[in-house]
Formats: sequence, structure tokens, C-alpha cells
Amino acid sequence: MTRAEKAQRIRAILDEIYREPPIPLHHHDPYTLLVAVLLSAQTTDERVNKVTPDLFAAASTPAAMAKLGEKKIHDFIRTCGLAPAKAKNIAALSRILVEKYGGEVPRALERMEELPGVGHKTASVVACQAFGQHAFPVDTHIHRLAARWGLSNGRNVEQTERDLKSLFPPGCWNKLHLQIIYFGREYCPARGHDLSACPICSWAATKKRIREEASRASPAKRPARSKQARSRPRARPRAS
Repeated sequence: MTRAEKAQRIRAILDEIYREPPIPLHHHDPYTLLVAVLLSAQTTDERVNKVTPDLFAAASTPAAMAKLGEKKIHDFIRTCGLAPAKAKNIAALSRILVEKYGGEVPRALERMEELPGVGHKTASVVACQAFGQHAFPVDTHIHRLAARWGLSNGRNVEQTERDLKSLFPPGCWNKLHLQIIYFGREYCPARGHDLSACPICSWAATKKRIREEASRASPAKRPARSKQARSRPRARPRAS
């Protein structure tokens, strides 16, 4: 089966399971979505959705957030991973939006990516979910599934994004991005996953991939090293 054939079948399965996938991060407009996506790095969407109601009640615009300041922002988001850096970036980007863009989030990806703490993935999410632009945000979860399903060689997220964009029509990118995320969470976890029983992995993953992941999931089946072998220092490779 070719990659294109796999892509077509995968899309049909995801359309059947997730007809209208909701945006997981609660927000009111492009700015609050930008802040929520920035907060979601190294943190679950559930955790972000717990802290943003109070944060946005205190400041829901760039001007109000800039006035709130880094320290108070940190107080609201302290339970999120990397909170100090995120508070600093939110305060800084809010000031830039006020001073340079009239308090509006720029629509151009390149302009968004210039903002503190905003990478390509974050900018792509805002572009597609807030502005309806054709973008295919690829996070580590989508990167992992694309490799598992044989849609990309999995070398890096940039290559995965290019591969997925070449396999799927632009009109479905925004929806497909969310569908793959939800599928990964509910059907296709990173660890302890039985690929042979998965609605997609069971036929999309290669037999080699299925064997490899089954082996990694069952360490008890591997021959154990003896206590003596474990304590013996490994020989260092000779310098060439």
C-alpha cells in the first residue's frame, strides 16, 4: 500500500470517528488562543483550561495583560510547566502586540513567529484555528503517529509537516490536525499500545514496526543481564 493510499484510508477512518473535532483549548479570540497554545507546551490541555479562566478574567487583551505584568501572570499560571519562562513571554509578546500591532495578533505566520515564546507550531495552530488559514501544526504526538503509520520517515517535525501536507489536501489540514491529536490520546498512546489491535496501526504500521513496539512494551520477555554483567563496566571504544 502506498503512502497516498494509506493517507486516504486514514482520513476516512478519522472522519468517521471525529466528524467535528472541537478545539481543546478554551479561548475567546485569536489573542486568548495564542496565550493558551503558548501555555500548553510541556503541559496538558486540561491543566491549561484550569488556569486560563482566572487569567483571562483578569486580563483578556494584550493591553490588560501587559499591564498585569510578569509576576502576576506567573501567579495565575504557576501550576503549568515552565511557568516562569511562559509568564515572561506572555508579558513581552503582549507589549509587542500593543506597541507594534495595535493590540491585534498578526495573521502572518512569520510575524507571529517573531513574538517571544511563539514557535512555528504555536503560530500554525493560531493561523488555522483562529484565522481559518490552511496550516498543518505538527506537535510531538502527530510526529509520532505519522511515523508509526508510515506516513513520514519521522526524522524531525519539519519533515513530518512537509510529508503530511503533500499527502492530504489543504482543505482538510485544520480538521485533520485535531483528529490525529484526539485519536492519539484515545486510541493510539505512545506507550503500552497494542498496534495489532489499533484501528489504524493494525494495518498501517509495518510488521517490523509492530514487532519492535511489542518488544519494547514487554521488557520481561528480554533476556535479563546477570547481576555480575550489570556491575561490570562497559569497555570504552578505542579512539580512532
